[in-house]
Amino acid sequence: MKTLKMSEQPLAKNPHGVDVRRAYDSKHALSSVITFQPGEKLIRHITPVDVFFYVLEGEGVVEVGDEKKIVSKDTVIDSPKDIPHCWYNESDGILRVLVVKAPRPTGKTKLL
Repeated sequence: MKTLKMSEQPLAKNPHGVDVRRAYDSKHALSSVITFQPGEKLIRHITPVDVFFYVLEGEGVVEVGDEKKIVSKDTVIDSPKDIPHCWYNESDGILRVLVVKAPRPTGKTKLL
């Protein structure tokens, strides 16, 4: 059995400048945990595969396509491939989100 302590995982390089740590990486899927400090956000982007998000902690704003919604802990958000999406932490607390991409992307994410 393989186990990971997320706080001990190295930071993954990313163009957003936020704390991203890999949780799972196989030929079939890719998963990360993003920790947003207050005021942090992602660059709006498009992924070449389906993504779902699960809010682990806090409250934030998620944007998928032309919809924008405030979401909080224990919420799952579906983000279909090729649809622009983004996250914003407009709260005073930490926002942690599990990101699951399936199948594992072979193409690049397109920043907008």
